[in-house]
Amino acid sequence: MISRVLTAELAEHAGQRVTIAGWVHRRRQLKSVSFLVVRDRAGLAQVVVVGEPPGLPREESVVQVTGTVRTGPRAPGGVELVEPEIEVLSEPSEAPPFDLYRPVVAAGLPTILDHAPVALRHPLLRAPLEISAASVAGFRQALDGLGFTEIHTPKIVGSATESGANVFGIDYFGRPAYLAQSPQFYKQAMVGVFERVYEVGPVFRAEPHDTVRHLAQYTSLDAELGFVRDHRDVMVVLREVVAGMLESVRGRAAAAVDLLGAVLPEVPSEIPAIHFTEAQKLTDSEEPDLSPAQERWLCEWAVREHGSEFLFVTGYPMEKRPFYTHPDPARPGYSNGFDLLFRGLELVTGGQRLHRYDDYVAALDGDVAPYEGYLQAFRYGMPPHGGFALGLERWTARLTGAANIRQITAFPRDLHRLSP
Repeated sequence: MISRVLTAELAEHAGQRVTIAGWVHRRRQLKSVSFLVVRDRAGLAQVVVVGEPPGLPREESVVQVTGTVRTGPRAPGGVELVEPEIEVLSEPSEAPPFDLYRPVVAAGLPTILDHAPVALRHPLLRAPLEISAASVAGFRQALDGLGFTEIHTPKIVGSATESGANVFGIDYFGRPAYLAQSPQFYKQAMVGVFERVYEVGPVFRAEPHDTVRHLAQYTSLDAELGFVRDHRDVMVVLREVVAGMLESVRGRAAAAVDLLGAVLPEVPSEIPAIHFTEAQKLTDSEEPDLSPAQERWLCEWAVREHGSEFLFVTGYPMEKRPFYTHPDPARPGYSNGFDLLFRGLELVTGGQRLHRYDDYVAALDGDVAPYEGYLQAFRYGMPPHGGFALGLERWTARLTGAANIRQITAFPRDLHRLSP
């Protein structure tokens, strides 16, 4: 390993001779002095070269620089390196598709996506990924603190039975198989092992959507917990998780938040909730689900009435929920399920699940053969349980104000894109 100091640490080494390493973010050559701005994972540092050098390395060259740390009020971070020794570790074979040193991104989304491996080096394009990573860290920390166990479940499954035909089929050693639409069945089974489980992983949806809010592959943050009274216990846990994710973003990705000018929400001690039937009345609708326009209206209503950017909608009609959803005992036509809306968009789906084997037989009209592996856990006793799934890319897009979910996804997969 190169013995190096990160750019963000230079101020701690004023007057000392140190080594940094990174990419040449920008170079400026003048008559008697030249400047290199070096970028590493922690930030930027200015290198001052006095005299007429034989030739400075180009932008995006990878360099190692040893120099003396000097305070400089005009330099990034208030310090700079002088009397440098510059070693070029590698050079680019061509220039980036747009200047990465400019404060704004001078390229459209197709250009950014086509050149993602280099485009994502731009600080503005990297920042959402830092926020995403901090969110996942907060998700894990919150659930670890609540006694959950992280699990890892298969992404290749033998049947496409959870939610219809929108699955990707693959050849599995001569047998048909599918990319998993969610870890739902497995995380429910693991409640019978650990009681409280969570998973962070990819899910795949072969839905022919070409919108700013859909991807064919996205990262799902899933949790499932046993011994609940009903879906409201799940909502309480979800509230703690969302608060923990935001706390992690504030602590781990503060610079990225500031760079993007993102405004992070406050999570109320109790997120307001409204039953689906009341949401129908407020939006003057008789449809069995909420449209995007209705979700936006309800979020605006929650801000006006409750001062909250988050809103639970509970009790969706059973016809719009998966077969494993537990009905409301008092209103069997409605579910013990919920969505969490945030800034105009459905962000989380969750609820209480069926937990008795006989209830599954009834829900499936006796046709249990396609679900035999799933139902095995319920043959041997399962506690009342429930859970939720949060789409990481939607969450990050809402936090950063991105208009298109592809703007905050490193290498998006959608109806048209399979590379890079």
